[in-house]
Amino acid sequence: MVALVRKRAAPDSNGSAPKRSTSSRAKRSKSRLSFATQKLSHLPDINKIPSEPNSKPLDIFVWGTGSMCELGLGPAANTKEVKRPRLNTLLPKDKVGIVDFAVGGMHTLALDKNNQIWSWGGNDSGVLGRDTNKEGAEKLKDIDASDSDDDDGDLNVLESTPAPVEGLPKDLTIVRVAATDNLSACLMSNGDVYAWGTFRCNEGLLGFMDDILIQKTPMKIPEFENITQLAAGKDHILGLNTKGVVFAWGNGQQYQLGRRILERTRLKSLVPREFGLKNIKAIGSGEFHAFAITTDERVLSWGLNQYGQCGIEIDIEDGAVVSKPMEIKELAGKGIVSITGGEHHSIALSKDGDVYTFGRYDMKEIGISLEELSKLDGAYKDAHGKIRSLPVPTKLTTLPKAKAIAAGSHHSLAVTNDGYVFSWGFADTYAVGLGNCEDDIEKPKRIDNTATRDHDILIIGAGGQFSVSGGIPLDSKDVDARTDRIEEFEESLEN
Repeated sequence: MVALVRKRAAPDSNGSAPKRSTSSRAKRSKSRLSFATQKLSHLPDINKIPSEPNSKPLDIFVWGTGSMCELGLGPAANTKEVKRPRLNTLLPKDKVGIVDFAVGGMHTLALDKNNQIWSWGGNDSGVLGRDTNKEGAEKLKDIDASDSDDDDGDLNVLESTPAPVEGLPKDLTIVRVAATDNLSACLMSNGDVYAWGTFRCNEGLLGFMDDILIQKTPMKIPEFENITQLAAGKDHILGLNTKGVVFAWGNGQQYQLGRRILERTRLKSLVPREFGLKNIKAIGSGEFHAFAITTDERVLSWGLNQYGQCGIEIDIEDGAVVSKPMEIKELAGKGIVSITGGEHHSIALSKDGDVYTFGRYDMKEIGISLEELSKLDGAYKDAHGKIRSLPVPTKLTTLPKAKAIAAGSHHSLAVTNDGYVFSWGFADTYAVGLGNCEDDIEKPKRIDNTATRDHDILIIGAGGQFSVSGGIPLDSKDVDARTDRIEEFEESLEN
């Protein structure tokens, strides 16, 4: 396995720092794993490991700003800005057959029907799991260089073109993928987790493990055992196991790991460990905050909360955190099945298809108009009386029933039961997929363009400044029927 190793030990006689051996690391991991396994062995199994991935090959659509190769449309300069969903012809449904994907801050992982993961996007942290510095690859210009404003230059060929991840085991079935800003991971049908890349923190590079700075190829993470679900933040990742116990790994400076991380022992967060959460059936994450849904359908949250993105009405101010998991009272009894978040906002989906949002308003991330917010008692105002956030989860009434949700850094997406995508939030990067917009999108608006008009969208994902969807084409009768339904709904909002 190719890795950059962190040099922490005292220099030897030659002045070079000795590296810990791989066998030593394996022994430490095995010891930690044995202790964790024994500690949790008495708990009953409440979650099942997915036995297989999604089965339907999808047409993949991308849109937004792709200046760091995020869109995966190849190196041509005209792929840097895509204002409405565009079919990615480099991932044909009949040949590649993508069945699932996960979107990170600046990269995407896509699982195909043949048990292979494809990747594209910025590869500075090794997140693509393959070598993109081979001879012949065009280099992106240094963003700090004086002539970096050349918008006409082509992108790095290997980063902007989808290609298979290298070094994954051939004898295991991949069932899910996950992506943070700087790390990639996949879940196997036996509950194992493989990961590659690194984590960053406030001061810069944090590392992958205590003695590995950047892991360039997939590596099995021993502490993740019998995992049933992964949830990725900006620079942390959660794992839920069969016992209903949650493990956290990565940067924890905003308490997103569910526990306090001391600066002098910061590298200890580079070992996945549980932090007291049990009886959990689902997990989710924002960039610096996180969520868990209990078996009795309570929703818990923790992490950065300065805009109320945890749904907890305490300490709504700069740098405020929820230091340990607390229940979001307003989501009790709502039947929440999925919850996620961006940098400062969050979205929750109920089993009945209702969507609830909370958090920052400045870039219209929560999808509620200023007029409606002014009528709500829970809206938070700054010292000048300006509404800045909504810490109380609130149902979106301008959106049809939904089956999937996604949150980018400052924009939001929802897929209706009929397979339409609605978007709202920050519009300057075109990540909302609505073309040229003079202002940010205040309320959910349907994406209606030729590429996706006849598709039932099944999966959605959002990154820092781009979005990805996957769907299947409908026959003409189904298209006509759902068009009638959505037009009737939109007309009802105007009355």
